[in-house]
Amino acid sequence: MPSSRRSFSREQPEQRKEALIEATLKLMAETGPAGATVRAIAETAGMSQGMIRHYFSSKEDLIVAAYERHMHALTEATEAQASQAGSAEDRLRNFIVASLTPPVVDARAMALWAGFIHMVRRDQAMQDTHERTYYHFRDRLEVLIAAARREAGCAATPATNRRHAIACNAVIDGLWLEGGALPEAFADSELAEIGLTSVAAITGLEFHERKGAP
Repeated sequence: MPSSRRSFSREQPEQRKEALIEATLKLMAETGPAGATVRAIAETAGMSQGMIRHYFSSKEDLIVAAYERHMHALTEATEAQASQAGSAEDRLRNFIVASLTPPVVDARAMALWAGFIHMVRRDQAMQDTHERTYYHFRDRLEVLIAAARREAGCAATPATNRRHAIACNAVIDGLWLEGGALPEAFADSELAEIGLTSVAAITGLEFHERKGAP
């Protein structure tokens, strides 16, 4: 019994930090940066305002943590689909399709990104976080592209794979933004199909048709 109480005590601070981050994300999605005040965050999390300074050095530090959580969650949801495939082609296909379909393509996710992104050029910590999360996604895409090209017998230098990843990442980002902003403008799987066609054109790969897949 004593060990159970100690375990709960150790977990409680992390649970509180998590609640503050989730409250920040909720407010950023619903009201934007203007609504994510210290008072509103604390009330949404069910805590006192002093708890924010207890777990984070400042409100800005909490905003950075929330932004990093949001961006990593999107990438993790995408990577989870890629990891379930066997061949390199299928891993790359799954990564692209997951990037351009719900729940990754989502109006709330795009609203959150839009609320955060204007802070990137004004705040160094936000810029550092943006850089880390951008490279994490792009580097993962580069690894998948390189593996798919090797599997297909296509020669490519690291520099070529890097350029392919930059270009493909830009296409995916653009489609993701439009899908989140105007979800009703696109048919089911349309963005994923466009993404696969675009990545194939950039990389010289051919995605073989699969039954029931984009």
